[in-house]
Parts: sequence; C-alpha cells; structure tokens
Amino acid sequence: MLTRSPTRSLNLGILAHVDAGKTTLTERLLHLAGVIDAPGSVDSGTTRTDTLALERRRGITIKAAVVSFPLGDLTVNVVDTPGHPDFIAEVERVLGVLDGAVLVLSAVEGVQPQTRILMRALQRLRVPTLLFVNKIDRAGADVDRVLEAIRARLTPDILPMGAAAELGSRAARFTAYRPADADFRERETVALAEHDDTLLAAYVEGRGRTPEQLLAVAAAQTRGAVLHPVYVGSAATGAGVPELMSGIAAFLPGAAPDPTGEPSGRVFKVERGSAGEKVAYVRMFSGSVRTRQRLDLSGGRVGKVSGLQVFEAGQWVRADEIGAGRIGRLHGLTAVRVGDGFGEALTEEEHHFAPPTLEASVEAIDPAQRPALRAALAQLADQDPLIAARLDDDGRPTVSLYGRVQQEVLGSTLAEEHGIEVEFSDASVLHVERPRGVGAAVVRLNTEENPYQATIGLRIEPGRPGSGLVFRTTVAARDMPLYLFKSVEAFAASIEKHVRRELAHGRYGWEVTDCVITLIEAGYSVADGPPSKRGPTSTSFDYRKVTPVVMRRALDRARTRVCEPVLRVLLEVPTHDAPTVQRLLARWGSELTGQTSAGGLTRLEAKLVAARLHELQHQLPDLTGGEGVLETSFEGYQPVRGRPPVRLGWKGPEREPVGA
Repeated sequence: MLTRSPTRSLNLGILAHVDAGKTTLTERLLHLAGVIDAPGSVDSGTTRTDTLALERRRGITIKAAVVSFPLGDLTVNVVDTPGHPDFIAEVERVLGVLDGAVLVLSAVEGVQPQTRILMRALQRLRVPTLLFVNKIDRAGADVDRVLEAIRARLTPDILPMGAAAELGSRAARFTAYRPADADFRERETVALAEHDDTLLAAYVEGRGRTPEQLLAVAAAQTRGAVLHPVYVGSAATGAGVPELMSGIAAFLPGAAPDPTGEPSGRVFKVERGSAGEKVAYVRMFSGSVRTRQRLDLSGGRVGKVSGLQVFEAGQWVRADEIGAGRIGRLHGLTAVRVGDGFGEALTEEEHHFAPPTLEASVEAIDPAQRPALRAALAQLADQDPLIAARLDDDGRPTVSLYGRVQQEVLGSTLAEEHGIEVEFSDASVLHVERPRGVGAAVVRLNTEENPYQATIGLRIEPGRPGSGLVFRTTVAARDMPLYLFKSVEAFAASIEKHVRRELAHGRYGWEVTDCVITLIEAGYSVADGPPSKRGPTSTSFDYRKVTPVVMRRALDRARTRVCEPVLRVLLEVPTHDAPTVQRLLARWGSELTGQTSAGGLTRLEAKLVAARLHELQHQLPDLTGGEGVLETSFEGYQPVRGRPPVRLGWKGPEREPVGA
C-alpha cells in the first residue's frame, strides 16, 4: 500500500502527428528518470504505453495511456495520446485534464497536418506547451527549416532554447544556451517583450533584465500559454531529452496536492481489468478520493470506490487516496463512463469536437457469437461513448464511427480482446428527424382500443434548432398515480424515459430531435373509483406499454422532416492550390464563409454537408500535395433535399394493439 508524502504534480500530455516519435520520447523520459532500465521500442512492441496488441503491430498509439516519473520534487504524470485523426476524440478528452503539454515534431518532416490541428486545440484550451523537434539523428534533419515552418504555420511565439550539431548522424547533439549568453538574452528579451509592455519599454530604454528575471518572465508567459520554448534532440538516442526535462520542471506549472474541499475530478479513460471489471482513469482537480467513498457521477449515476491505484516506480500500485492534481485509477465504479465528472467537474463541458457522422452495422461471422458481440460492444461503448452501439430491426448491432482506421481498430479489438471475428457494412451518414408540425394523441383507459390500465395524452411540436428534446407536463397531480411514483417529478421522469426511447427512431428510423413534448393527459384506475376510472389498479407496466404507442401516433400526425448534419470546415492549403479546392467546394454546393491568406497559406472556411466530408478528406492530399489541413466542427442540421433517406436496417415501428 502506497503511503507517501504529497509532492507537486504535473499532468503532462505528449502529442504529435503519427510517427513523430511521441511514444519513443515517453520511453526515453521514463529511462532517464530511472523508472525503467532501458527504453522500449515501438518497432519491437516493447513500449510501456502502447499496451494494445494492435498498437504494437501498427506502431501507432490508439488509446491514451498513463505513466509517471519523478523530476525533483515534481511527480510528472505523462499521458501518451493518439496521433491519428480518427482518434481525435481520444486526444480531446485528454486535453481537458492536462496541466501542460509537449508537442513533438520531426526534424525531417517538420510541421505536418495533424501537428497544426493539435497545436490549435492546445491554443484554444490555453494548455501551456513546450515544443520538441525530434529525430535530429535522421538523414534529412533540418532544424532551421522546421523552426521557420513553426513560426509560419503554428505560432510565431517561440523561443529556441539551444542549438543542434552534427544533424543526420547518430552523433547528433543538442547544446542548451546559457542564460547569461548575451546573444540568447537578446533573443529572449525580444520574444518576451511581445507580450510584456514593461519589458519592451525597458528594452527600448536600454535597461536590461538579469538572466534570473528573464527566466521568471519566460516561465510566467509559458504557463500563460503565450510563449512556447523549443527544444531539439532525438528520443531514440537521448540527445536533448535531459534539457527538455529541465524545461518541463522550469516552465510548466506544477501544483501541490490539497486534500481539503469537496472531491472533484473527471474520468478521461475507462478500460477493463483482467476479470472484466471497469477501471476508470481520473484526474483530480480538488479534494481527494478514498477507498469506499461514494461518488455522484454524471447523468445521476452513482458509484462506490472499491480500490485506488497510482503509478509509481514503473507500475500501478495501491494507494490510500488520490489527491488534487493527481491522476489515478479507480476500481468499483460499475456505472462509470468516459467523460463522467464528479464534484465541481460534474457540470463542466466534456467535449470540444464534432460528433461522429457515420454509422455501420457489424455482424459476427460466427452466428453463435452474436450475443457475445452485443455484450462486447456494450463494454466498448463504456470506454468510448461515441461508439453508440444500437440494434437495427434485424437485431444487427450498428456503431458510430469517425473513419475507416477507427473501424479497423474496432474490428481488431473485437477479434483480439473478445475473440469475435466481425465484418462491417458500408458506412452511411447519420441523420436526424425534426417534426414538421404539431401532433397530439390520447389513449384512455377502459376503452376498446386500450387493453392496459393507463391514460396517456402527448403533444409534439417543433422546438428551437439545436435544443434537443424538451419534455414538459400540464397534467394535474391528482391525475397521476403517485402511489406508484411517489412524486410528480418521478412520474414525469418515467414518462419522459419512455418517450425518449420511442423517439430514438422516427418515421424514417432516425432519432427525433429539436422538439417539445408535452404530457397533456394522464389517468389511472382503482377498484373503488368512478366508472371511467374503475378497474384493476394501474401499474408501471401499463404506462410503459401505452406511452410509446401514443407517442408514435402523435409523431405520425405531426410528420417529420429528415435532416442531414452540416459541418463547419476550416481548410488550410497552399495559396496556389486554393482555387482548385474552392472549385471543388462550389461543385458540391458548399457555402464559403471566409478566406484569409498569409505566409503562403490560405485559410478557407465553409459549410459542408457531412456526406461530403470523407470524400474531401480523400481528395485533399492529392489536391494540395499532402500539405492541406482540414478541421471540422459541428454546425447543425439542414433538411435533406429530395427523397428522405431511411436509416440502415429500419423497417418501421412495431404496432401494438393500442392505437391500431
């Protein structure tokens, strides 16, 4: 059992374009800190953080992993994140729990498309970030060219912290500038003065600052996410990594754990233990969590902690508590899901990225494994709620997707971790339905059409775009079976649950949204009631059977309009390729909403229907010589032109005797 005195902690993200070397850098950091005897190899599959068999085989990181190492009085929790665009959701979840980040670039490839996407995300969330130009031992390494590209394509607010020599050889090395060096102090002062008027005035007047004063200003600006110190080296040979570690300690913010106050934290990863139990990775923001503690999670779910672990000396060890600022693993939370918060983090925004816009059905090759497939997908949906597994009318599961690599990873995970070989259908775009008008329906008890002991009346009407589903009630408490549900709120919540389940499939199979549902009538029967309400005592089963049928009848009367997702896309392309990209967007009927040019690059902003996104992703590299960068954010929905598409596997709702 771990019982150690609190130290300062730093939750550090390591981010990069695919193959820039972030996993190798993590291994080198662990080795230099004395946590492991020798760095693991991505090529040989011996790294600590790439634990999935598929990660080792492909040489890429798919799931965020956590390791820790000591750095003086600082405990650094390193979160190694995916670099492939299909797993940007995994990256974004991690960004919300970071104190700082190291963005890794290759000295050969330089600023790559995903590098720019990651840097913008870090800047948007104001995560203090150091840059590490890796692979100076590789043939073709050119640090000056990369620094120029960083200034032009990422940010001009950088401060190179040293110089590299013998590039392109195993002898490549990095030498840090001395703080007292006059040339470095000059460059440092100029960089810092960009964001410090007092320092600028002193510089103009010839009043210099001491090296210690400049270092303090540089640390403050880095922690404010307005300055980015740049280190250079090779994670493979270790060159420059000790200097990077010194920069992490000097420039990135660390905090001492404070066990006081209400425990507050966020779950950014969920995995399964050896016995199939859930293990939740949590970042603590305040207070502390102890064994046997009860936690109120997002969505009204509750969990009780049965065990705690923190990463120490190269492995996860049991702990008495996890305090503020730390990252740890919680056991026993059977209802936990990725993105759950507790305490003050309960209501914080969870995601900053567009939802998946594709879905595909998945079928077990061996029909006998169909039940196991459904169970496995339910487990994977806990680890990544955006998978959103559901069953179509034929009982086939469907899953939500970002792209083909994610689909391949899902298939491999099912095969390797669950022993289920699967095949996928062609992916289709996810749509929604909105009501066209107002529709109402009532089914009353003790009538020929109703074999159940319940009266329910519902009205559906269009809501504000983006409002989702809003549920209201105008029914008097005396008409509600409060002997069953104890309160007006509990009865309304139960009816709302049945309504939401029914509206998961509209008239064309898509989820119905942006609507207002009003409970306009309710009733129940008792043995000694008036003739219209006399009969067997109503049960919750009666309301569960009547509500969906009434909701379906009201929806049929309101009718629906199928709408397709629209994305706001930001394209950054070489200026000479911009006209070609604009013509492609115009041919698809996209609305161009903005255009700016600087440094040989043109930024195009447009609205694009999601159905065209994957075609654009496919064509963009060829149209821009591999230099084009594409970012998307969810804009909303617009009505589909022409014949409404029907959801994959949808055959229409089953009709109960009620309302036939």
